[in-house]
Amino acid sequence: MASSSKQQEPVPSRYEPRPLGGIPRAEEPSVPARRDEPSNELRESGDLLLGAGVQFEGKLTFKGTVRIDAKFVGSIVTNDVLVVGEHAKIDAEITCGTVVVHGEVNGNVKAKSGVELHRSAKVRGNVETSSLAVEKGALLQGEVKMTGGENTARPSPEGASLQ
Repeated sequence: MASSSKQQEPVPSRYEPRPLGGIPRAEEPSVPARRDEPSNELRESGDLLLGAGVQFEGKLTFKGTVRIDAKFVGSIVTNDVLVVGEHAKIDAEITCGTVVVHGEVNGNVKAKSGVELHRSAKVRGNVETSSLAVEKGALLQGEVKMTGGENTARPSPEGASLQ
């Protein structure tokens, strides 16, 4: 009994150009085959760069490290690392594990692990974190609230506690 459906040819896993018009081509250097899945290194790190000239808005959530050198409006939420590049202008509420600022942030920043403000940083908003590092030349306009991390609950060697 003949089947009415057509037999489909197998689809190659990657595109391989063929010579046109029967003209032989010179031997090309071998190129590794494209992988269908990213390497473990890329998949586990989740690193991403949003470059200069890009403008976007909304809610950004991610795992791993994200560096933004673009204009962003909205909110950013992660337990990992956000790096605000020198050319970035961010108008957002930020809740992260760690925030490293080289550019401009307008909005409140909450970071579980820490906030680093480098000399080119401009932050206009309240900062809440357990660790804050500010380089000379950085601008910070807002209130700073140091949250109760493990280090603040223990008395110092002199017997005084940090509150």
